This record gives sequence, C-alpha cells and structure tokens, in this order.
Amino acid sequence: MKPPLHERWKRRQHGLLQSLLLYHGREDHATVRVLLLACVGTVAMPLYYVIWQNFFPQEYESLPLRMLGILLCATGLFARQFSRQMLNLYLLVTLSYIFPFFFTFMFLMNRASGVWDESLLIGLVVLFHFDTGLALRAYAIGTGLACAAAVALGAGEALLTREVLQQLPIHWFTMAVLSAAKISREVLAQEKLAGMGAGLATVAHELRTPLTSVDANVRGLLRMMSDAQVNHNDDRLTIIDALARIQFEVRHMNHMIDLFLLSATAVRQNLHPVETVSMEDVVQAVLKRYPFASQKQQKSVQLELRHNFHFPGQSELAVVVLLNLMRNALRAVQRAGKGRVRIVIDGGHTPPRLLFIDTGCGIATQNMSLIFRRFYSHPPHNGAGIGLALCQEIMEAWGAHIRCVSRESAYAIFILEFPAR
Repeated sequence: MKPPLHERWKRRQHGLLQSLLLYHGREDHATVRVLLLACVGTVAMPLYYVIWQNFFPQEYESLPLRMLGILLCATGLFARQFSRQMLNLYLLVTLSYIFPFFFTFMFLMNRASGVWDESLLIGLVVLFHFDTGLALRAYAIGTGLACAAAVALGAGEALLTREVLQQLPIHWFTMAVLSAAKISREVLAQEKLAGMGAGLATVAHELRTPLTSVDANVRGLLRMMSDAQVNHNDDRLTIIDALARIQFEVRHMNHMIDLFLLSATAVRQNLHPVETVSMEDVVQAVLKRYPFASQKQQKSVQLELRHNFHFPGQSELAVVVLLNLMRNALRAVQRAGKGRVRIVIDGGHTPPRLLFIDTGCGIATQNMSLIFRRFYSHPPHNGAGIGLALCQEIMEAWGAHIRCVSRESAYAIFILEFPAR
C-alpha cells in the first residue's frame, strides 16, 4: 500500500534537501574574488606572453613559468567547490606564485626593465587588495623564492644593482599606504557598527518606558473587563480580544528590542570561545525567547534532533546567531506567503552541524555572494544589514563556518558547521 500523497511529498522534499546539502561550495565575497582573479589570470598570462614575445620582445621570457601560472589560475575557476581551508591554501599558493614570485623573477631576469618595473608595482597593488596578513606572507614567500631562483640561474648580480635597489622604497611605500588605507576602512566600519550599537541602545531605552506603561494599562483594563458585568457579551469579547492583541504586540516589540540589544552588544564584545555550549540548549532557548507573531507561526517552526553536540563558543552569542537566522527565515516565509522552518541538529555528521531550513521566498542567485557582506540587506529596507555579517564573524571567531544554499522562490538552507571535538 502506497503512503499518503502528503507523506510521499514530504519524503521527496527531504531527499531533495539532503542532496542539496552535499554541495560544499561557499558563494561568499572571498570566493567571488578568487573567481575574478582566476578569470583575469587565465586570460592575461597567455595574452601577455604573446605581447612580450612577439610585439614588444623582452630580454627574458619563460613559457613553462607562464604555463604553471595558467594552470594555477584555471584551477581557481572551480573555487565554488573548494572548502574554506582549501580556498585559503589556494589563495596563498597562487598569490605567492603570480604576484611576488613571477613578477619579481621576471623583473630581475629582465634587469629591472621599465616594463617589468611597472608590472611588478601593479602586481603588488593587486596583491595588497587582499587580506594584509595573507598579502605579507605571499610577498615574503614569493619574493624570497624569486631571488633564490634568479641567483640559481646566474642572475644574482642584478639583486644589488641600482635599478633594482631603488625600487624597494617605492614598493614598500606602496605596500604601507595600501595597508594603512585598508586599516582606515576597517576602523570606519567598526566605528559605524559601534555607532549603530549605541543608537540601538538609545532607541531601546526610549521605547521601553511607553511600552511598559501601555502593557500595564492593558493588563488593568483586561482585569476590569473580566470582573465587569457587561450585558453585551459580543462587545465584551471584542474589547478583550483587541486589548489582548495590543498586549501581544507590545510584548513582541519588547522581544525585538532584546534581539537588537543582543546584536548591538555582540558587535562590541570579544567573540572568542569562553565556554563549551550545548547546541540543543541554545536552540531551545531561541524557541522560548523568539517573539512569534502567532501560534500558527510558532507551529510552523519544527525542531529535528538527530544527535546533540557541544562546541566551543559563547551561549549568548550563539543565541544571537540563531535569533538572526530565525528572524530571516520567518521573514522569508512571510514574504512568500507560504512555507515553514526546520531546524536540524546533526551532531552525528562530520563535521557536526546545524541546519536552518526555510521553504519561503529563497534568495536570488545574484544576491548570494552579498548576503554575508556587512551593511547589505535585501530588500533594501529589510534591516541594517549587520545580522548575517555578525553571524559569520561570530562563527569564524569560533573556528566554525556558515554558508547558504538557496533556490529563489523555493528554499534557503543555512548550514552551520562546527569543529569536530
């Protein structure tokens, strides 16, 4: 006997979600930058070989080194399939090879020619648009290997020539300016976040007093209405229902203020792990604290506990992460006018993970690379754009990862993966 239609549909949907969760790509800002670098490098490496070999011949050129560069760049075209660790390793190897090593080696072998002097400077500018720590490591590794290779090929005397040495102050100044500019942007971003946090705290304080007053008055009226002898029962019930709805909205606003304050506090505090946290306890705390708009909305959220697990973190920050995900998921369901939310605790998986699944409006493909970017929100009026960026920052501080798999108008799956214990 076949199972009922709704049961078969549930199983089919569950199978679809399971197959989608096998996807381990991470369409975030770092992945997009790798893809751009890979595309440019794959085209530029052979193109400039032709230019410098045939149209404007240089003293030295190397097809094998170009081919290795093309191979490295072409590998980056598959960055969507990389894990976070693999992505970081790829960036270090490729950046070290292309910008410091290849450009410096060609600069030395061509005896500091004008073409390679300018090429090397442009390469360093591109390099230091990546993370400063990564850029410094790549610069040290690549430059050291380029100098060693030049010495091994008998071009060591070029290292101490005036043409080479006079470029060092220019290169170092360029690196310092780019690093300082990047730090300035980060400081401005932190100041903006701190200002938002202070603003949220002020707004919360100003809203608390009138909300508390309204809540107290509604409670008094409800007691009076319950005790009063009202002849018209329909009118009495209508008034009581209206007052109850006002009271619910007041409590809902108070809960949302709590969420804003938690997020604002998390922006300014130390994010590193200080305790061992139970994922089941965190999820249960979120389900109790979240201000559901109605019982129907509350019942649309289902918890599936496959296997509990513990992770190094902070309980209150973990609540912040899940409250933000819950808020986004329920908003997606509300915008779509359909769907539900599933929270899956899967400690038996390697690595342990939490799945936040909603079958609401989903996320458009063109927005997937932007959702974790700070101050980005979609639709534009849908919040301040710090929720998912803060979630990612907290997770990375714990050595964990958050990523999203989505299909527009169908579903969104946020996958939180934690270090195996």
